[in-house]
Amino acid sequence: MQFFENIIGTIGKTPLIKLNKIVEDLPCTVLAKYETFNPGNSVKDRIGLKMINDAEKKGLLKPGGTIIEGTSGNTGMGLAIVAISRGYKCIFVTSDKQSKGKLDVLRAFGAEVIVCPTNVDPDDKRSYYSVSKRLGEETPNSWYVNQYDNPSNAKAHYESTGPEIWEQTDGRITHFVVGVGTGGTISGVGKFLKKMNPNIKIWGVDAYGSVLKKYHETGVFDQDEIYPYVTEGIGEDMIPENINFDIIDGFIKVTDKDAALFCRELVRKEAMFLGNSAGAAIKGVLQLEKNFTKDDVVVVLFHDHGSRYINKIYNDEWMKQMGYLE
Repeated sequence: MQFFENIIGTIGKTPLIKLNKIVEDLPCTVLAKYETFNPGNSVKDRIGLKMINDAEKKGLLKPGGTIIEGTSGNTGMGLAIVAISRGYKCIFVTSDKQSKGKLDVLRAFGAEVIVCPTNVDPDDKRSYYSVSKRLGEETPNSWYVNQYDNPSNAKAHYESTGPEIWEQTDGRITHFVVGVGTGGTISGVGKFLKKMNPNIKIWGVDAYGSVLKKYHETGVFDQDEIYPYVTEGIGEDMIPENINFDIIDGFIKVTDKDAALFCRELVRKEAMFLGNSAGAAIKGVLQLEKNFTKDDVVVVLFHDHGSRYINKIYNDEWMKQMGYLE
């Protein structure tokens, strides 16, 4: 018989799928690393498993312990899947800009969810960074994950996502494009791909209102770059330790409106029902057109599933309220 011992065994080994209509004006081949095939429907399942495995090995996470993390939803899901299998409790702290669907899913998995305001500085005691850190210090027998600075985040992608992409493209990949938040995906995948072929270009997709692009280009942390934005899953108002800027060749910014509209384009042109960051990622690829030739193989990573955004980017009323639809 062929079966997995539990749901954890299904994490990783996601397919690579050719994009067609949405990239028909590009000269290159564009392939999507389709991370919604993970059991939690996102790329974050990979880091949830890796961070817990490493914490157990280091004695940071003990039997019956509580996992505490600040998360936009997807990392919480990845952690919760492993936690259920291994008998841990979860407390997740998130911001009030996240989709209600994400929070409902976390609660369905038995997690306690605490919602904090978005429009405060990271070091403000009300921010979800600060609250999650404080809970980690105050809660007995707990482990504060800290995906932003946890090296196991990038290692998960160096050990799994990167090698999968290299093998699936027979080493022919020339460009890797991905939305950047904590920096784990781009840094882990980028490090592996650059090791295999230093000529591969690594591109990050950033949001307007985030500091990452300017910091990469100038080394300056500019507070004036920070303002509220809608796109979920990418961009930061701080610099996570996980981001290895040295392996990133460049950043491209995508507007909130384009990120939302191109999610809808992916559904209608490719039958791919994906989350907010996927719209930003594919629009980023299209904006990078001048960097591609007919012989190039571009891989774009799609982070999560569209079901978590039903009440936002796939809801006409919400889109009209935001001014994205007439």
